[in-house]
Amino acid sequence: MSTMSQPIVDLRPYFTPLAELEGLLDWKMVFGNDHPVELDLGCGRGKFLLDSSLNRPETNWFGVELDYTEGRRAAKRLAKRELPNARVIGGDAKQFLTNQVASHSVAAAHVYFPDPWWKRKHTKRRLFTDEFADMLARVVKHDGFVHSWTDVGDYFEVISSLMNHHAEFISETPPPEPAGADDMDFLTNFHRRGRKMGCNIYRGLWRRK
Repeated sequence: MSTMSQPIVDLRPYFTPLAELEGLLDWKMVFGNDHPVELDLGCGRGKFLLDSSLNRPETNWFGVELDYTEGRRAAKRLAKRELPNARVIGGDAKQFLTNQVASHSVAAAHVYFPDPWWKRKHTKRRLFTDEFADMLARVVKHDGFVHSWTDVGDYFEVISSLMNHHAEFISETPPPEPAGADDMDFLTNFHRRGRKMGCNIYRGLWRRK
């Protein structure tokens, strides 16, 4: 006997597929205010996105997640609380930065625990490249910031090299890592997993000149 699949819940405005967007986003129209905007690139299930939108309501938060299933999970968490200052886009972060984000229009970009693509033949799929660093330099405001954490040492060396040697960024001291006092005192789900496994957490912060 065949079973009927459950209809996909429309999560707008909390989740929108990238393919449905055309042209540059007007942040004031998206959020209904002119508060600063920060991006969470690769937001996953949205722990950082949710926590940030709750703890810093004066800032608008915009997540991008390639995995639609994970992105929709994040959006459901936002929709459940009817948060006015957070949204999720399902799609490729590089395409989003290139086609939808105006130059120098975001206060910060956060990239936490990006996929390390462990196999050597797959390392070219990593998010951080010269091209990606240039994209960040274009969209982040002057004196804005790029935050990136990872538990993969060799990937952090790549990230640090790209950002430290970029003409438009200056390396800064990152904020302290959460103490991990309880199971929810972590930045992201991958951060929680890394700490439980005893991994080193490599943290980077760069300011746009």
